[in-house]
Amino acid sequence: MDKSGEVEKMTEEQWQAILQNDAAYNEKFFYAVKTTGIFCRPSCKSKAPNRENARIFQNAEQALESGFRPCKRCKPTGERLPDKEWVAVMTEYIDKHYHEPLTLETLAEVCHGSPYHLHRTFKKVMGITPADYIQQKRIDQASEYLVTTDRDVADIGLHVGLPNTSYFITLFKKKTGLTPTKYRQLNKLELTNHSELFMEVQKNGL
Repeated sequence: MDKSGEVEKMTEEQWQAILQNDAAYNEKFFYAVKTTGIFCRPSCKSKAPNRENARIFQNAEQALESGFRPCKRCKPTGERLPDKEWVAVMTEYIDKHYHEPLTLETLAEVCHGSPYHLHRTFKKVMGITPADYIQQKRIDQASEYLVTTDRDVADIGLHVGLPNTSYFITLFKKKTGLTPTKYRQLNKLELTNHSELFMEVQKNGL
């Protein structure tokens, strides 16, 4: 075991306990998932993580000290994870995986809760639904790509998780008031004007 309390290497016995949701191991170790930042009891009914993403701790305190949050479903600390912290887990996951297919069911599996409760809690804390947040994240990223790259519209849509080009264009216009092409033209023109003005100021020593 290292200084943080983490077991250096997961044993096959521990891995099988996680896969089988074996409650007999609940007081023997806890496991955390690096990709979600959540830690659980071995008996947790949430979807099993990829083995390479799992870390083993001998107690909940060590997992907390390493920056992991307790699972909302199995409550490894015996306490309920505050709604704001749970939503922070969701938004952090969306921010990293917005370009992938994301459904309420996917988020519920990753964030260890039911789709209904996840949807209701997210909207209560954020004021918008998870779907709205995902859409906005994709549009914000697409906006950045339109201005900073020369990728075509279809490629940008694909890159941000909106592979249907016509739907991407429709959604982009709904969110920004402009088509992707018009948005690119206006913002690149604005950047050019700012750059020319800066050069003129530098040239004249103003």
